[in-house]
Amino acid sequence: MIQTAEALASARRRLTSVPQANPELEARLLLAEVLDKPPTHLLAWPEKALTDAQAERYERLLRRRLGGEPIAYITGEREFWSLPLEVTPDTLIPRPETEQLVELALQHIPPRAKWRIADLGTGSGAIAAAIASERPGCRVVATDLSAAALAVAKRNFERLGLTHITTVQGSWFEALHDAPPFDLILTNPPYISRHDPHLRQGDLPSEPALALVAGGDGLDAIRIIARQAPCHLAKDGRLMLEHGFDQGSAARRLLVEAGFSETSTHRDLAGNERITTGLCPSR
Repeated sequence: MIQTAEALASARRRLTSVPQANPELEARLLLAEVLDKPPTHLLAWPEKALTDAQAERYERLLRRRLGGEPIAYITGEREFWSLPLEVTPDTLIPRPETEQLVELALQHIPPRAKWRIADLGTGSGAIAAAIASERPGCRVVATDLSAAALAVAKRNFERLGLTHITTVQGSWFEALHDAPPFDLILTNPPYISRHDPHLRQGDLPSEPALALVAGGDGLDAIRIIARQAPCHLAKDGRLMLEHGFDQGSAARRLLVEAGFSETSTHRDLAGNERITTGLCPSR
Protein backbone atom coordinates (compact mmCIF):
# COMPACT_ATOMS: atom_id res chain seq x y z
CA MET A 1 0.00 0.00 0.00
CA ILE A 2 1.24 3.48 -0.85
CA GLN A 3 1.26 6.39 1.57
CA THR A 4 -0.36 9.74 0.80
CA ALA A 5 3.01 11.55 0.63
CA GLU A 6 4.43 8.96 -1.77
CA ALA A 7 1.38 9.09 -4.03
CA LEU A 8 1.57 12.88 -4.19
CA ALA A 9 5.29 12.89 -4.95
CA SER A 10 4.85 10.41 -7.79
CA ALA A 11 1.91 12.37 -9.23
CA ARG A 12 3.84 15.66 -9.10
CA ARG A 13 6.69 14.14 -11.09
CA ARG A 14 4.36 12.77 -13.73
CA LEU A 15 2.33 15.97 -14.05
CA THR A 16 5.41 17.99 -14.97
CA SER A 17 4.94 16.59 -18.48
CA VAL A 18 1.58 18.36 -18.90
CA PRO A 19 1.95 21.81 -20.52
CA GLN A 20 0.70 24.69 -18.33
CA ALA A 21 -0.12 22.32 -15.47
CA ASN A 22 0.52 23.13 -11.81
CA PRO A 23 1.87 19.76 -10.62
CA GLU A 24 1.90 20.57 -6.90
CA LEU A 25 -1.65 21.90 -6.80
CA GLU A 26 -3.17 19.44 -9.24
CA ALA A 27 -1.70 16.38 -7.54
CA ARG A 28 -3.37 17.50 -4.30
CA LEU A 29 -6.68 18.40 -5.93
CA LEU A 30 -6.99 15.01 -7.61
CA LEU A 31 -6.13 13.07 -4.47
CA ALA A 32 -8.50 15.21 -2.42
CA GLU A 33 -11.20 14.33 -4.96
CA VAL A 34 -10.46 10.62 -4.51
CA LEU A 35 -10.53 10.84 -0.71
CA ASP A 36 -13.46 13.27 -0.61
CA LYS A 37 -11.44 15.44 1.74
CA PRO A 38 -10.18 19.04 1.57
CA PRO A 39 -6.61 19.40 0.22
CA THR A 40 -5.43 20.49 3.69
CA HIS A 41 -6.28 16.98 4.94
CA LEU A 42 -3.43 15.62 2.82
CA LEU A 43 -0.91 17.86 4.56
CA ALA A 44 -2.12 16.78 7.99
CA TRP A 45 -1.97 13.04 7.26
CA PRO A 46 0.96 12.47 4.87
CA GLU A 47 1.71 9.00 6.25
CA LYS A 48 -1.84 7.66 5.83
CA ALA A 49 -1.97 4.77 3.36
CA LEU A 50 -4.35 4.67 0.42
CA THR A 51 -6.54 1.65 -0.05
CA ASP A 52 -6.12 -0.30 -3.27
CA ALA A 53 -9.39 1.14 -4.55
CA GLN A 54 -8.28 4.70 -3.76
CA ALA A 55 -4.90 4.17 -5.43
CA GLU A 56 -6.59 2.77 -8.54
CA ARG A 57 -9.01 5.69 -8.77
CA TYR A 58 -6.18 8.18 -8.27
CA GLU A 59 -4.33 6.52 -11.14
CA ARG A 60 -7.39 6.80 -13.39
CA LEU A 61 -7.77 10.51 -12.65
CA LEU A 62 -4.06 11.11 -13.19
CA ARG A 63 -4.19 9.41 -16.57
CA ARG A 64 -7.08 11.66 -17.61
CA ARG A 65 -5.05 14.73 -16.66
CA LEU A 66 -1.93 13.36 -18.35
CA GLY A 67 -4.07 12.94 -21.46
CA GLY A 68 -4.78 16.69 -21.46
CA GLU A 69 -8.23 16.80 -19.84
CA PRO A 70 -8.64 20.00 -17.78
CA ILE A 71 -8.44 19.53 -14.02
CA ALA A 72 -11.73 21.41 -13.58
CA TYR A 73 -13.58 18.90 -15.77
CA ILE A 74 -12.04 15.97 -13.88
CA THR A 75 -13.08 17.29 -10.47
CA GLY A 76 -16.27 18.88 -11.85
CA GLU A 77 -15.69 22.11 -9.95
CA ARG A 78 -13.90 25.45 -10.16
CA GLU A 79 -13.94 28.24 -7.59
CA PHE A 80 -14.85 31.70 -8.81
CA TRP A 81 -15.27 34.75 -6.57
CA SER A 82 -14.93 32.30 -3.63
CA LEU A 83 -18.01 30.46 -4.91
CA PRO A 84 -17.75 26.73 -5.68
CA LEU A 85 -19.15 26.28 -9.18
CA GLU A 86 -19.97 23.10 -11.04
CA VAL A 87 -18.30 23.01 -14.44
CA THR A 88 -18.66 20.47 -17.23
CA PRO A 89 -17.35 20.15 -20.80
CA ASP A 90 -20.50 22.06 -21.81
CA THR A 91 -19.23 25.20 -20.07
CA LEU A 92 -16.19 27.42 -20.25
CA ILE A 93 -13.90 27.06 -17.24
CA PRO A 94 -14.12 30.33 -15.21
CA ARG A 95 -10.82 32.21 -15.14
CA PRO A 96 -9.30 34.71 -12.67
CA GLU A 97 -9.27 37.58 -15.20
CA THR A 98 -13.06 37.44 -15.39
CA GLU A 99 -13.19 38.25 -11.67
CA GLN A 100 -11.92 41.70 -12.67
CA LEU A 101 -15.09 42.17 -14.70
CA VAL A 102 -17.06 41.45 -11.52
CA GLU A 103 -14.89 43.84 -9.50
CA LEU A 104 -15.39 46.62 -12.02
CA ALA A 105 -19.15 46.04 -12.14
CA LEU A 106 -19.44 46.17 -8.35
CA GLN A 107 -17.71 49.55 -8.34
CA HIS A 108 -20.65 50.90 -10.34
CA ILE A 109 -23.53 49.08 -8.60
CA PRO A 110 -24.53 50.77 -5.31
CA PRO A 111 -24.65 48.29 -2.40
CA ARG A 112 -28.42 48.63 -1.97
CA ALA A 113 -29.24 48.97 -5.65
CA LYS A 114 -32.26 47.29 -7.17
CA TRP A 115 -30.88 47.25 -10.67
CA ARG A 116 -31.78 44.97 -13.53
CA ILE A 117 -28.61 43.27 -14.73
CA ALA A 118 -28.01 40.88 -17.63
CA ASP A 119 -25.19 38.37 -17.97
CA LEU A 120 -25.00 37.35 -21.63
CA GLY A 121 -23.48 33.95 -22.42
CA THR A 122 -23.42 32.95 -18.77
CA GLY A 123 -21.87 29.49 -19.22
CA SER A 124 -21.46 28.03 -15.73
CA GLY A 125 -23.13 31.16 -14.33
CA ALA A 126 -19.94 32.53 -12.80
CA ILE A 127 -20.50 36.25 -13.45
CA ALA A 128 -24.20 36.19 -12.61
CA ALA A 129 -23.59 34.23 -9.40
CA ALA A 130 -20.81 36.56 -8.25
CA ILE A 131 -22.88 39.71 -8.88
CA ALA A 132 -26.02 38.25 -7.31
CA SER A 133 -24.12 37.13 -4.22
CA GLU A 134 -22.78 40.66 -3.67
CA ARG A 135 -25.89 42.64 -4.65
CA PRO A 136 -28.93 40.70 -3.38
CA GLY A 137 -31.29 43.58 -4.20
CA CYS A 138 -30.60 43.33 -7.92
CA ARG A 139 -32.46 41.15 -10.38
CA VAL A 140 -30.09 39.27 -12.65
CA VAL A 141 -30.98 37.61 -15.95
CA ALA A 142 -28.48 35.01 -17.19
CA THR A 143 -28.65 33.89 -20.81
CA ASP A 144 -26.93 31.28 -22.92
CA LEU A 145 -27.46 29.75 -26.34
CA SER A 146 -26.48 26.31 -25.01
CA ALA A 147 -29.25 24.51 -23.14
CA ALA A 148 -26.65 22.20 -21.58
CA ALA A 149 -24.59 25.12 -20.26
CA LEU A 150 -27.71 26.85 -18.95
CA ALA A 151 -28.65 23.68 -17.06
CA VAL A 152 -25.27 23.79 -15.30
CA ALA A 153 -25.78 27.47 -14.44
CA LYS A 154 -29.24 26.74 -13.03
CA ARG A 155 -27.82 24.04 -10.76
CA ASN A 156 -25.15 26.44 -9.53
CA PHE A 157 -27.68 29.17 -8.77
CA GLU A 158 -29.97 26.76 -6.95
CA ARG A 159 -27.17 25.25 -4.89
CA LEU A 160 -25.94 28.71 -3.89
CA GLY A 161 -29.45 29.87 -3.00
CA LEU A 162 -29.40 32.71 -5.55
CA THR A 163 -33.12 32.89 -6.17
CA HIS A 164 -32.96 36.38 -7.71
CA ILE A 165 -31.37 35.09 -10.93
CA THR A 166 -33.55 34.19 -13.91
CA THR A 167 -32.21 32.05 -16.75
CA VAL A 168 -33.23 32.41 -20.40
CA GLN A 169 -32.01 30.37 -23.35
CA GLY A 170 -31.15 32.22 -26.54
CA SER A 171 -28.46 33.88 -28.62
CA TRP A 172 -27.35 37.19 -27.16
CA PHE A 173 -30.23 39.69 -27.22
CA GLU A 174 -32.65 37.29 -28.90
CA ALA A 175 -33.12 35.87 -25.41
CA LEU A 176 -34.12 39.32 -24.12
CA HIS A 177 -36.33 40.57 -26.96
CA ASP A 178 -39.30 41.36 -24.70
CA ALA A 179 -37.44 42.16 -21.46
CA PRO A 180 -37.54 45.61 -19.83
CA PRO A 181 -34.35 47.70 -20.17
CA PHE A 182 -31.33 46.80 -18.08
CA ASP A 183 -29.20 49.10 -15.94
CA LEU A 184 -26.10 47.02 -16.64
CA ILE A 185 -25.19 44.39 -19.21
CA LEU A 186 -22.16 42.18 -18.56
CA THR A 187 -20.63 39.62 -20.87
CA ASN A 188 -17.58 37.46 -21.38
CA PRO A 189 -18.32 36.51 -25.00
CA PRO A 190 -16.23 34.30 -27.28
CA TYR A 191 -13.40 36.44 -28.64
CA ILE A 192 -10.78 34.09 -30.12
CA SER A 193 -10.11 33.95 -33.85
CA ARG A 194 -10.76 30.58 -35.44
CA HIS A 195 -7.14 30.73 -36.70
CA ASP A 196 -5.58 31.41 -33.28
CA PRO A 197 -2.94 28.77 -32.39
CA HIS A 198 -3.83 29.13 -28.70
CA LEU A 199 -6.90 27.02 -29.42
CA ARG A 200 -4.57 24.02 -29.50
CA GLN A 201 -2.93 24.83 -26.15
CA GLY A 202 -3.69 24.27 -22.48
CA ASP A 203 -7.33 23.63 -21.58
CA LEU A 204 -8.76 25.28 -24.70
CA PRO A 205 -8.92 22.14 -26.90
CA SER A 206 -11.30 20.58 -24.34
CA GLU A 207 -13.56 23.60 -23.88
CA PRO A 208 -16.68 24.28 -26.00
CA ALA A 209 -15.76 26.08 -29.22
CA LEU A 210 -19.10 27.92 -29.06
CA ALA A 211 -17.82 29.76 -25.96
CA LEU A 212 -14.39 30.52 -27.42
CA VAL A 213 -14.41 31.21 -31.16
CA ALA A 214 -15.96 34.29 -32.79
CA GLY A 215 -15.14 34.40 -36.47
CA GLY A 216 -11.98 35.13 -38.38
CA ASP A 217 -10.87 38.05 -36.20
CA GLY A 218 -12.52 37.02 -32.93
CA LEU A 219 -14.80 40.06 -32.90
CA ASP A 220 -18.05 38.68 -34.33
CA ALA A 221 -19.81 38.37 -30.97
CA ILE A 222 -18.57 41.75 -29.74
CA ARG A 223 -19.89 43.39 -32.94
CA ILE A 224 -23.37 41.98 -32.33
CA ILE A 225 -23.37 42.91 -28.65
CA ALA A 226 -22.13 46.47 -29.22
CA ARG A 227 -24.65 47.10 -31.99
CA GLN A 228 -27.69 45.69 -30.19
CA ALA A 229 -26.99 46.59 -26.55
CA PRO A 230 -28.31 50.20 -26.76
CA CYS A 231 -31.82 48.85 -27.46
CA HIS A 232 -31.74 46.90 -24.19
CA LEU A 233 -30.14 49.41 -21.82
CA ALA A 234 -31.94 51.92 -19.65
CA LYS A 235 -30.99 55.61 -19.61
CA ASP A 236 -27.44 55.88 -18.27
CA GLY A 237 -27.15 52.10 -18.49
CA ARG A 238 -23.70 50.62 -19.01
CA LEU A 239 -22.21 47.79 -21.06
CA MET A 240 -19.13 45.95 -19.77
CA LEU A 241 -17.45 43.24 -21.81
CA GLU A 242 -14.36 41.11 -21.55
CA HIS A 243 -12.17 40.63 -24.63
CA GLY A 244 -8.79 39.45 -25.85
CA PHE A 245 -5.54 41.08 -24.74
CA ASP A 246 -5.08 42.75 -28.14
CA GLN A 247 -8.70 43.76 -28.79
CA GLY A 248 -9.04 46.84 -26.61
CA SER A 249 -8.85 49.41 -29.40
CA ALA A 250 -11.23 47.41 -31.60
CA ALA A 251 -13.72 47.05 -28.76
CA ARG A 252 -13.65 50.77 -28.03
CA ARG A 253 -14.14 51.55 -31.71
CA LEU A 254 -17.15 49.24 -31.94
CA LEU A 255 -18.75 50.83 -28.88
CA VAL A 256 -18.14 54.35 -30.19
CA GLU A 257 -19.63 53.39 -33.56
CA ALA A 258 -22.72 52.11 -31.71
CA GLY A 259 -23.08 55.50 -30.01
CA PHE A 260 -21.67 54.66 -26.57
CA SER A 261 -20.00 57.45 -24.60
CA GLU A 262 -17.40 57.39 -21.82
CA THR A 263 -15.78 54.34 -23.37
CA SER A 264 -12.73 53.04 -21.54
CA THR A 265 -10.62 49.91 -21.38
CA HIS A 266 -9.24 48.40 -18.19
CA ARG A 267 -6.14 46.26 -17.90
CA ASP A 268 -5.85 42.89 -16.20
CA LEU A 269 -3.23 41.96 -13.60
CA ALA A 270 -0.78 41.09 -16.37
CA GLY A 271 -1.11 44.61 -17.80
CA ASN A 272 -3.14 43.55 -20.84
CA GLU A 273 -6.24 45.43 -22.00
CA ARG A 274 -9.06 43.10 -20.95
CA ILE A 275 -12.38 44.85 -20.20
CA THR A 276 -14.05 47.64 -22.18
CA THR A 277 -17.04 49.62 -20.96
CA GLY A 278 -19.34 52.26 -22.33
CA LEU A 279 -22.32 54.35 -21.30
CA CYS A 280 -25.56 53.86 -23.21
CA PRO A 281 -26.21 56.44 -25.92
CA SER A 282 -29.19 58.72 -25.51
CA ARG A 283 -32.34 57.26 -27.00
